[in-house]
Amino acid sequence: MTPDELLEVFHHRIRLPDADAIPGWKQEHDGLVHRSYVEGPDGAGFVETPRGLGDDPDAVIAGQVEFFRDRGLPFEWKTYAYDEPADLGERLVRAGFSREERETLILGEVDRILERPSALPSKVRLREAEGPDDYRRIAELTNTLWDSGLARIVEQLQGEARMFPDRLSVFLVEDALKGPDGPAVSAAWIRFHPGTGFASLWGGGTLPEWRRQRLYSALLAHRARLAKERGYEFLRVDASEDSRPILQKLGLHAVTTTTPYEWTP
Repeated sequence: MTPDELLEVFHHRIRLPDADAIPGWKQEHDGLVHRSYVEGPDGAGFVETPRGLGDDPDAVIAGQVEFFRDRGLPFEWKTYAYDEPADLGERLVRAGFSREERETLILGEVDRILERPSALPSKVRLREAEGPDDYRRIAELTNTLWDSGLARIVEQLQGEARMFPDRLSVFLVEDALKGPDGPAVSAAWIRFHPGTGFASLWGGGTLPEWRRQRLYSALLAHRARLAKERGYEFLRVDASEDSRPILQKLGLHAVTTTTPYEWTP
């Protein structure tokens, strides 16, 4: 499939029906706005508008800010480069949002990944996360790489795996000599979106001293094989500039860019 065809399928199967909403979050459609959120001390929200913003975009934006301000919740408004209006990002900044780092939406067919050989070096071991200790090691890795917060990652992954075991698989790579007594040197997970044909790939961070040893590619191929076994056709990645060229080299396509805008009460 061409990049344009892949984006069209993604838009209709994932964005319009909110098929990649965070499991357990409340989902609502407020006019043209697709909104999801969870309340509580650590609550947060997420907004996107795949159908555009109508004739008065600023009023729609103000309505969402009011909604989350009333609940004391921070939220992210995720924009895609093809979203309307074309100046949506500028309007969000004027409304008090902060622009975060842009990512590239990567899409592709599972079979393209499986066409290429990929193997781990013998000095490491790849396995599925099995319990709290593994999730804590993964959180320590992601916090080291991205300052993502230990407790949040442990709670998110462990809770999601417990509540939706058929929709999430988490993997880690460890030093074969140290095993579970050493740090996770790389980790990644895959979310399945039933009825869409899409599985999405997350994580993939690797400790600096373990990079350039094809760990990222091996984790990618491992998850692609799992997706194939479960009958999924397509893979989706929100890629950083570090991972984008690797994914394209492996046969996936950059179809558009996404930019998150953050608002805090």
